[in-house]
Amino acid sequence: MNEYIPLIEQDGITSEIIRVMINDHKQDHDRMVRLYERYKASVKGVPILTRQPIKYEDVKGQTTTRIDDKVNNKINNSFDAEIADTKVGYLFGNPISYGIDEATGLTETLSDFNKRNNIEDADSELGKKATICGYGARLLYIDPDGKEALMTVNPWETIILSMTDDMTNPMYALRYYETFKWGYDNSNPDDRLTIYNADFYDDSTIYHFESTDGADYSLIESKSHMFDYCPLFGVPNNQELKGDAEKVLQLIDAYDRTLSDVSNEIEQYRLAYLVAKGAFLDEEDQQNMKRTGVINLDDETQDVKYLTKDLNDNIIEHHLNRLEENIMRFAKTVNFSDKSFGTTVTGVAMRYKLMALEHKSITMERKMTAGLRYQFKLLCSTWAKKRLAKPDDYLQMTFQFKRNLPDDILSDAQASGALKGLVSEETRLSLLPFITNVQEEMDRMHEDTASQAESVYGPMNSTLPMNDLAKTVPNS
Repeated sequence: MNEYIPLIEQDGITSEIIRVMINDHKQDHDRMVRLYERYKASVKGVPILTRQPIKYEDVKGQTTTRIDDKVNNKINNSFDAEIADTKVGYLFGNPISYGIDEATGLTETLSDFNKRNNIEDADSELGKKATICGYGARLLYIDPDGKEALMTVNPWETIILSMTDDMTNPMYALRYYETFKWGYDNSNPDDRLTIYNADFYDDSTIYHFESTDGADYSLIESKSHMFDYCPLFGVPNNQELKGDAEKVLQLIDAYDRTLSDVSNEIEQYRLAYLVAKGAFLDEEDQQNMKRTGVINLDDETQDVKYLTKDLNDNIIEHHLNRLEENIMRFAKTVNFSDKSFGTTVTGVAMRYKLMALEHKSITMERKMTAGLRYQFKLLCSTWAKKRLAKPDDYLQMTFQFKRNLPDDILSDAQASGALKGLVSEETRLSLLPFITNVQEEMDRMHEDTASQAESVYGPMNSTLPMNDLAKTVPNS
């Protein structure tokens, strides 16, 4: 899509360019919609849920009467949703820790922005959309109160253009979506008209286009978005912009078909043919049998039994196990409900089991970091206008990701104690998984040190520098 950049720079954004861009994006749009519908386990998203019963051909002009087409189970095994949720929980289960150099004076501004926008939930949703669809999208805007705000945008509704093929640093961006208006037909006030909207963003302006047929777009208005860069940007899941489950969808479909067919076979047992050996059951006998459940046989050589199919459950179980193993392997995920994830798996052994998931998460972490750095580049550009920050203060920010795993506090504490004096306090504390904000923890430690010094030597010592205060407190 980046081939449109020279055309936009030459002619500016036009309704024709908008139309062609949306048409060219249709294949990616439909792919991402299918992936998200499948994640939601909707009927239109999961192939097995729309499977039709097997059709049998007519024989000599007569329709063949069968009983094994009466059952059509449609069992969905949501491996794709589990793959996405496992990664999102592992990577974003613990909120991203935002750090800023106190010298910038942005600590309070950053805290207020994160709280206003429920940043923990927003980051998790952005990561989820990226994991499912291949990339996520985020839009920054100024709310009615004049405050900076953000929202997660559906990736299938966004087109990101960048000279460097890096959607975390866009040059232009387009968001297209549908709304409606009531009372289009004056004779029918309940009638509504679909409106096709397209918002085009550059480094200063929003251009709003509308269409009633999805083809002929008209420019309705343009206004400043108050940032110095394009406020709509993307966060890729990987360089290829592929969702985590895309490589294993056919394996998941095969698992769904196998399990559904086995379920059909089991349920069809009660529809099996009744075979009478050496006996003739007329219509009256059959009706009596259905009514009473009893069959009278005149001769011991006679026999009655159901004709059923033999199921080789060993082959079926082996096939399902192999499919599940390959799904987990090629999707680079793990099954935390597996019995091998018990209390005995700790330390290095746990890391080996999580290695594939960790490698995948590291890629996403780096992409997310790039997107967040661009986000605060945007915010600093508008905070600078309010004299709350300098334009380059975003370079002083850090983003820390902590994996969401059960904590072995004793081992972590022992390792932290062994590192004391060998690394900085900030680095040592950052390795403890139960500390979510290292700077706040260091501030509390300094406050505790000052409080102890004051209790021992009196208030006058509270004016000493923090390092001197630490020296005055006796070892406990």
